[in-house]
Amino acid sequence: MSYPKRIGMAGVVFHVLNRGVRRLALFDQPKDYQAFLKVFSQAQQRIPTRCLAYCLMPNHFHAVLWPRTDSEVPRFMAWLTATHSKRWHAHRGTTGTGHVYQGRYKAFPVATDTSFLRLCRYVERNPVQAGLVARTEDWPWSSLAQRSARPSPVSLTEWPVPRPPNWKDLVQLDVTDETEELRQSVRRSSPHGPNDGSQGLATHRPLKSVLLPADTAIHEKRKLRFPLADERPMRKMETPVSIPWICDL
Repeated sequence: MSYPKRIGMAGVVFHVLNRGVRRLALFDQPKDYQAFLKVFSQAQQRIPTRCLAYCLMPNHFHAVLWPRTDSEVPRFMAWLTATHSKRWHAHRGTTGTGHVYQGRYKAFPVATDTSFLRLCRYVERNPVQAGLVARTEDWPWSSLAQRSARPSPVSLTEWPVPRPPNWKDLVQLDVTDETEELRQSVRRSSPHGPNDGSQGLATHRPLKSVLLPADTAIHEKRKLRFPLADERPMRKMETPVSIPWICDL
């Protein structure tokens, strides 16, 4: 199956994710998580890609990437998932029995500074949200644990916006409406951020349907604000981008 060429990605922060086929487990034991992180690091060496945050969950993974070129994320993700799939099957003796991932990865651009911080909190909070650990930094397979001095081969890049000094406590907070808003963004295959930021991203792409007003109650319920960021467009996203491919898998 062919996919349309992804354009307009250079300098834009993206939330990328993928799941195991039929939502089956990708990682059964610590060695499985370690193996994926090793492949991730090798992918960064082959296709240098800035990673701002990540989290591995039993049946899926999240990463926040900041590409320098249009082709960087597609090439990086293609090598990462293909190589991991081959090694996953080889380790289990199941080569030739089917797919590991449910399909092509999803990628969503981030509209504003505050949206970026909310996204990183959502990504790093996943293990607590799923009841796997009590404290986010206790989940060893995430960027938060890595920044808390847990060894990992992944190369992390400093964020394009300041990270609040009490970041661990902010990630720990349960912000249900914020989590639901991000999940709705994934379900609707729309950019992460308020409608004004999303409209700016959609200037040159046929995605008017996904930018219809969402449940306004979700937006009105936002109670937690980040004091070090606002709703201005992210610094690398000043020019409109053409992204006709967000709905692809």
